[in-house]
Amino acid sequence: GREIGPDDVEPLTWAQYEMGRNYSSGDYLRAITSAHAWTRRVIQWFTAEVDGGQGFDLLLTPTMAEPPALLGDLVGTADDPWRALGRATPFAAYTAPFNVTGQPAISVPLYWEASRNLPIGVQLVANQYREDLLIQVASQLETARPWADRRPPVHA
Repeated sequence: GREIGPDDVEPLTWAQYEMGRNYSSGDYLRAITSAHAWTRRVIQWFTAEVDGGQGFDLLLTPTMAEPPALLGDLVGTADDPWRALGRATPFAAYTAPFNVTGQPAISVPLYWEASRNLPIGVQLVANQYREDLLIQVASQLETARPWADRRPPVHA
């Protein structure tokens, strides 16, 4: 084998690798501790009777904060590798938090943007270990508003 270099990976991947070299193990542990504490608060919001509430079965959000990007919009360059991340951030605003918490989430294409005939997703998030509830609700939504035969104008 050989060491991986900047020509072997995407510019953003290399920039993140270089940035990561500046963090200590203590920095990493503080970040993980913070992420775990935040996860516990989110899970508590779903399960606990907060302020007299009864918890929540599902959270409904948009999948993305804006319509789908055009091809090539989310690409960084060697000169500006962070461009990709900056441009992609609005797209992950609703999904990334649940990558941190590990909660099950599903995106279903309930709306189609007329101008580009592209699907617009609705995200459902459940409490930990409730994948069954997500699949059940997604199935009901697909029965009510089928999407299996809908395709954007360009697809693989």
